[in-house]
Amino acid sequence: MVNSKLMEPDVSAVAATDDPWELAYMRFETPEEEIGKFIKRLKELGADKWPRDSKVVELFCGRGNGLHALERLGFTSLEGIDLSPRLVAQYEGIGKCYVGDCRSLPFEDKSKDAIIIQGGLHHLLTLPDDLDRTLSEVRRVLKDDGKFLVVEPWLTPFLSFVHAVCEMKLARRMWGKLDALSTMIHYERETYEQWLNQPEAVNAVFQKYFKADQLAFKFGKMMFVGRKNS
Repeated sequence: MVNSKLMEPDVSAVAATDDPWELAYMRFETPEEEIGKFIKRLKELGADKWPRDSKVVELFCGRGNGLHALERLGFTSLEGIDLSPRLVAQYEGIGKCYVGDCRSLPFEDKSKDAIIIQGGLHHLLTLPDDLDRTLSEVRRVLKDDGKFLVVEPWLTPFLSFVHAVCEMKLARRMWGKLDALSTMIHYERETYEQWLNQPEAVNAVFQKYFKADQLAFKFGKMMFVGRKNS
């Protein structure tokens, strides 16, 4: 694991990848499609109503398309953290993007107005321990009136249907996006299924640290906006 100390990305780390998950991810949607998806989600969850000078951090930021979405919404104080030097090095925007471990955040207590996670928690290796460590850090870093926004996969009937279709070879051959999704699920299956199969444990950790202002489970996603418990 990369230690929690912030490190500036090495742009020389950007190179063509032979990682099959990453190759599938790049087939699944273009950067512009992903940015547009993030903008739609953020608006749906009320982030477009936040003050534009809010200090916002995105965890598991990857190549930074979530940060680009926030920038297009007008936010001016942005930071991102991800374990992958290669992905972090791809970000070009107004925010500061660092290599670091989201289970040990290198920020001062009560220093951020909002923390966002879009599709990172289901990559954690060990549940519920890694989730507890991550959310404990989020709570520590958020201001008392800070917002915590999360979008993660959730085993709704819709997602179960998608999984079933992913097993159909003909459907995969006919629809490249479905084949890309199937490939991604295959290569992240261990952590993905661990996440989906422990909803009670996941909910318990969220409730330990945060009170939900918005919580919905629909179309295969958990949509959460909350604030620190008293």
